[in-house]
Amino acid sequence: MLKVTLVKSPLTRKQNQIATVKALGLHKLHSSVVKNDNPQIRGMINTIKHLVKVEEVEA
Repeated sequence: MLKVTLVKSPLTRKQNQIATVKALGLHKLHSSVVKNDNPQIRGMINTIKHLVKVEEVEA
């Protein structure tokens, strides 16, 4: 499981990065979500790696 935390604002970023933040379920700064660790989520995180902090957590 991965804990993804939004640490920078996506407002002035490209449209695909804004959509990726919304698709992950991140709304406000410092909001966090816990997602399963799979290739699709890793790809989404890689797209916005400069905007988020990622931690591995136990299930």
